[in-house]
Amino acid sequence: MENSGGIKASLQGRYASALFDLASENGTVTAVEGDLDRVEAAIRESEDFGALIRNPQVSRTDAARIMDAIAPVLGLSDLTRKFLGVLAGNRRLFALPEIIRAFHAIAAAQRGEATAQVTSAHALTDGQVEQLRQKLEAREGRNVKIRTSVDPELLGGLVVTIGSKRIDSSIRTRLNSLAQAMKG
Repeated sequence: MENSGGIKASLQGRYASALFDLASENGTVTAVEGDLDRVEAAIRESEDFGALIRNPQVSRTDAARIMDAIAPVLGLSDLTRKFLGVLAGNRRLFALPEIIRAFHAIAAAQRGEATAQVTSAHALTDGQVEQLRQKLEAREGRNVKIRTSVDPELLGGLVVTIGSKRIDSSIRTRLNSLAQAMKG
């Protein structure tokens, strides 16, 4: 079973799809996407917040109360705030990063876009991101939205993921392949 965005009917996909449907009905898809970007950044930038969503010892009530308190700090819409409360109440906050990715994929598919997750060893310049976007659009034949992240362990190069396709030109992968070839 797949929804309109091609996301398998996983737990994360079902939550993302439900949130997307509600946001569509309210005409707030763009606002919710922005909210989820801020939540994702908070998870990435705050070790405490990241630990909180993964901590099974935090009670449902406490988790919901914390999500409610965080919402105004992050400037979240009412729909996103309520959604985080539902996740807390259902003990599903641990799945939030995957739900966010699934929501973005569904929204992009509805707009006829592809989303490329690009991981690099160092932050890319705006010019590099634009050049990469143009190459990916030519390859995919549709608009491509790029979401970047940095992983210094790649050493250099890029790892690009679009849907189920992965292009790995990282130095780490090349070194691992060379090491495997030398063993054999």
